Amino acid sequence: MLELRSIAAHYEGIHALHDVSFSIGQGEIISLIGANGAGKTTTLMTISGMVAASRGRILFEGEEITGRRPEDIVRLGISQVPEGRRIFPQLTIQENLDLGAWLRRDRKEIEKDRRYVFDLFPILRERRQQSGGTLSGGEQQMLAISRALMARPRLLLLDEPSLGLAPMMIRHIFAIIAMINREHATTILLVEQNANMALHVAHRGYVMENGRITHHGSGRELLDDEAVRAAYLGI
Repeated sequence: MLELRSIAAHYEGIHALHDVSFSIGQGEIISLIGANGAGKTTTLMTISGMVAASRGRILFEGEEITGRRPEDIVRLGISQVPEGRRIFPQLTIQENLDLGAWLRRDRKEIEKDRRYVFDLFPILRERRQQSGGTLSGGEQQMLAISRALMARPRLLLLDEPSLGLAPMMIRHIFAIIAMINREHATTILLVEQNANMALHVAHRGYVMENGRITHHGSGRELLDDEAVRAAYLGI
């Protein structure tokens, strides 16, 4: 579904990605793990068009998207949940969700998807007229994921969904991620510092260090890899 071929990219004056290549198949959950500053977020932003690749190619369902505008990439079926959630705090939950569907015109299907995200996160239905900025961190993460789903993506990019959340909420968010993948065959690229959770939910994973892919394998293989365990699992 998605293929990165020898991608290089610069972010804020830093050469952040060096010859990054990997692929994602339809219906997979792929976890990209690594330390802070490894280039994980830059990878997502390059896929979504927020950062320009200085070299290489990105293909989505066989179509080259390198250099495309972010809104065009969303139209093709890729949505990103950014690190830190970045909801619109002055807008209501309902208004945040409406913005997620801004590029769509299929009103009946939009309403169907709104019901779906409210079923995923019933607390959002209860508080749909509440301002996003008054929600807890976990509720804001629910809203950020729901807003991205309102674009009806075929590929969902998740950047650090567990950041700043309590352990119980982290388990809930990861259960929802698995459910979205299982029920709708939504392909997911998950960037996450919680390597243990990320690899448990993933079909396959990649390890990034200093802007390069250094390890790859199934989620189970990486969980059992001694180097990965020592560096990222604290074992």
